[in-house]
Amino acid sequence: MQFQGAAAHPLAQPQLLEDSFPSLYTASSADLTPTSTPTTPTSIAAPFELSIGATASPILQSIAPPLEPQPTGIVHTTLELYPQVTTGVPWHRISPTPAPNVAACRNNYSRPLTPVYQPNPNAYPYKFNSMDSANIFAAVPGDASIPSQIAPRSPHPQPFLGIEGAGTTPLQTNKFYANLFLGQRNQSVWTHPYSVSKSIGQSPAGSWGLAVSHIDRSQLAFGPATDQDSARFFISPIGIQSLILSATELGPNSNMTVDTLEDMSVNLNLAPSVGAQPIITFPVVQGMGFVTGIYKNAQPSIDSGVFYRNVSGPFQLGSTYKYSILLEDGKNWVLYATPDSANGAPVFSLDSNTTLTGPANWSGTIMVSKNTAGADGEAVLDRSAGVYPVSVDIFGSASGAAAQYGFRFGKAGEVQKTLFHYALPHHVQSFDANTAARQTLLTLNTTTKGIATGFTADSWTMVEPNLPVDMSFAPWSLDRGNLPTISATAQCAVVAAAEAELQQDIPAQTNLDSMYFSGKGLAKFATIVYAARDLGGNAELANQGLKELKAAFDVFVNNQQRNPLVYDSSWKGVVSSAGYGDPNADFGNSYYNDHHFHYGYHVYTAAVIGYLDPSWLTEKNVNYVNTLARDFANPIRSSQFPFSRAFDWFNGHSWAKGLFESADGKDQESSSEDSFASYGLKLWGKVIGDANMEARATLMLAIQNRSFNNYFLMQSSNTIQPRQIINNKVTGILFENKVDWATYFSDAWWCKQGIHMIPVHVPSAYIRKPSFVREEYDTFMSNGRIAQAEGGWRGILESNLALVDPGTAYNFFADPNFNMTLLDGGASLTWYLAYSAALAGL
Repeated sequence: MQFQGAAAHPLAQPQLLEDSFPSLYTASSADLTPTSTPTTPTSIAAPFELSIGATASPILQSIAPPLEPQPTGIVHTTLELYPQVTTGVPWHRISPTPAPNVAACRNNYSRPLTPVYQPNPNAYPYKFNSMDSANIFAAVPGDASIPSQIAPRSPHPQPFLGIEGAGTTPLQTNKFYANLFLGQRNQSVWTHPYSVSKSIGQSPAGSWGLAVSHIDRSQLAFGPATDQDSARFFISPIGIQSLILSATELGPNSNMTVDTLEDMSVNLNLAPSVGAQPIITFPVVQGMGFVTGIYKNAQPSIDSGVFYRNVSGPFQLGSTYKYSILLEDGKNWVLYATPDSANGAPVFSLDSNTTLTGPANWSGTIMVSKNTAGADGEAVLDRSAGVYPVSVDIFGSASGAAAQYGFRFGKAGEVQKTLFHYALPHHVQSFDANTAARQTLLTLNTTTKGIATGFTADSWTMVEPNLPVDMSFAPWSLDRGNLPTISATAQCAVVAAAEAELQQDIPAQTNLDSMYFSGKGLAKFATIVYAARDLGGNAELANQGLKELKAAFDVFVNNQQRNPLVYDSSWKGVVSSAGYGDPNADFGNSYYNDHHFHYGYHVYTAAVIGYLDPSWLTEKNVNYVNTLARDFANPIRSSQFPFSRAFDWFNGHSWAKGLFESADGKDQESSSEDSFASYGLKLWGKVIGDANMEARATLMLAIQNRSFNNYFLMQSSNTIQPRQIINNKVTGILFENKVDWATYFSDAWWCKQGIHMIPVHVPSAYIRKPSFVREEYDTFMSNGRIAQAEGGWRGILESNLALVDPGTAYNFFADPNFNMTLLDGGASLTWYLAYSAALAGL
C-alpha cells in the first residue's frame, strides 16, 4: 500500500498502474536494436552533418575553439566546517567513578541476588518470530498534536530562499536537493548518477540554465596514501558542465525557484527575472535516467562547457526528435525534444562550439541522457524518450520474517511509454523477480555509490527476506538470536558494575546543553538499568535506578532541560532553542543536523523505561516520544512534519546534514548511530504496540545492513567502492560527492574507525559482520595496537572486539584494575560486561 499523505503531483499525468514495457532487456542484443538506424523523420529534412552557423540538424567537426573546454572540473580536498566540532575526545564531560569490585565474581563465584529476576526467553519481548503489517507507512497512532510544553517559534533563522509556498506545509531539510535553497544556491545536487546545478554564466559556456554533469570512475581524484596503503579520500570533480539546459531569454537577472519539495523529488523553475513566469521547469528526481526540462514559450539554448565535437540529427521517434551528441571529452549524449501539440518539429542551429539553439517561442520537453553503450544503449533510451518521472511514492509491507518496499514513479509526458531509471547497487541486489527482469544494459558510475544500472519500469519492488524480527532489548547474534541470559559469574560482575555506576549523578550526566550528549547519557543509564534486571537478575537494584532514570527523562518530557525544544513553525520540526542564537550549537540541531542521532538515543531510553514499567506509558509520555520519532522518522506526509526527514529511502541510509550549504552535498559520519536510531524506533514500536512502526524500523535496519556493507563498511571483497580506499575499512565521512577517511573532530585512526562502532549495542552484531570486524581489527588493532586508542575510544574498540572474540573483550572489562576513564559518556562497564558475556556464552 502507498503511505498516507500522498497527493497528486502538479506535473503528473494520468497513467496505468501496471507497467507496460517493450522486450528490450539484456536477453539478447537483437531485442535492443529493432532497426539498424533510427527512423527517418517525416516532417523535416533527413539528418545530415553541418558546420557552425548552419541550422536544422548539424554535426560539428573538430575546429579550433575560441576558448578552452573545461572537462576536468575542480575538487575540494579539505573538510567543510561542521557545527560545534570538538577539538579533542568529546567524552571528557563526565568525571569517572572508581571501578567496581568485580574480582570476587571470578572463579565461578556467585552471590544471592534478591529479589531474583529471570526473564522468560520464550515470552515478550524476546519470543517474536513473525512481523505482519499490510502498510508499514501508516501514521503513528494516538495524539498527533505537538505537546503543549513544546512552544511554537517562528521565524526560523534560516530564511526561505526561492521556495514557492514556503511556510504552509512541512519542508524537507535533509534531502538531496537542499543546496537549491541554501547559501548561494548554485552548489550541485546529486540525483545519482547525474548531478545538476544552477549555471551562473561561468566560462567557457557563459550560460544561465541548469548544468548537467556525470563523472566516470576514471575521473575520480584520490588523496594521499594512508598507513594502511589506501588513499585518504576520493572525490568527484565538480563544475564540469557537460550540457546546460537553458534558454536565450535567461541571463544574469534570471530567477530560480523550487516547489513541491517531496522526499525523493523537487521541481526547479527558471524565469527570466524575479516575478516573471518560469519558462523552464525541471522535475528533479532521484535516480532519473534523463534530465528533463519542460519549456514554455522559450527559445531553447543547449550549451556545453566541454564543447560540442559532433551533433547529428534529428531522428524522428513518433512525436519526439532525437539528436546524438559527441562532446570534446569523447563522451556521448543523446538529446530528445518533444514539442507540444501546437508546436512543430524543433529545428536547432549550432551557433558555436558551446551553443545549440532551438526555435523561438517553443513549448515542449527536452531530455538529455549520457549513453555509454553505443547503438544498443541508444535504442534503450529511445523507447523511453518523451516520458519522464515527476515524483515518487513509496509503499511497503511485512509478513513473517520478510518485508518488501518499493517506489511508484509518477510520470508525465508520453505516459503510455515506460520510464527509464537508474538503480543503485543495493536496490539491484534486492529487486524482486519482476523488477529484476526489467534490467537494461546501460550502466553509469555514481559518485559514491558504485555503478548504477538502468531499468525500464514505472515501479520498483525490493525485498528483504531475513529481517531481524526477534531482535529485542537483549544482546543478539546472527546465529543465535536473542541472548537474554548469562551465567551466575557474569551476573555477579554485571550487578557489581551496575551498583557502582548507578551511584553516579544521573541528572548531571543527562541534563546537558546538548540533546545529543543528554541523549547519550540517558541511553547509558537505560542500558544499565535494563542489564541490571534482565541480565543481572537484580530487580531491586534496577528499580532503584529506574526511578532516577524516569525523573531524569521527565525533565525532557516537561521540556525543562537547559536548552528546551521548540516547534519550528517555519520549516516544521522540533529543534533545540540553543541554535537560534548560534547556528553551531548542539551540532546544528536547530538547523536540523543529526536529529536521528540525537533523538534516537531519547527514543531508545523511552523504550527501555516503557518495557521495564508499562505504567509509565501515559498519554503525555507517549505523545512526547512520538513527537521526537515523527520529527526524524515520520511515516507519512503530514501537516506537522515531513515524511522521513533523516532516512533516505533511495540511498538506503540517513543523511546527517540539515540546513547547511555544502559543496559536496549531504553527508553522514556515523553509520552505527544511524542504525541505532532505527533500532530505537523498533523497540519503541514494540513497547507501544505499533506493529507498523516496529516493522518499518526493522526494515530500515535491514536496508541499512545492506547499504552500510556496500558503501560504508568495506571488506576486502567489496566491489562497490574504488579499490584505492578499501584498506581503510570504513569510508569515514561519506558525502554525496566524496568519501573522506576522516572525522569532523579528530584525525586519530581510532576515532575514524570508532565513529562507525559507537554505540556498540544490540544492532552491532547485525550490521558489523564478523569477517569485516576481523579484517578491521587485523588492519588497525592487532598486536597490541588497540592500546593506542585514547579515553573512551579504547572502550569502544574493545567492546567492538566482542563481535568476534567476546571472551577476550569480557576479560578486558572484568579486569579488577579496569580504568574507568576508558568509557565514553554514553557507555557503561555494566553493559560492556553483560554484552560480551552474553556473546561469549559466559
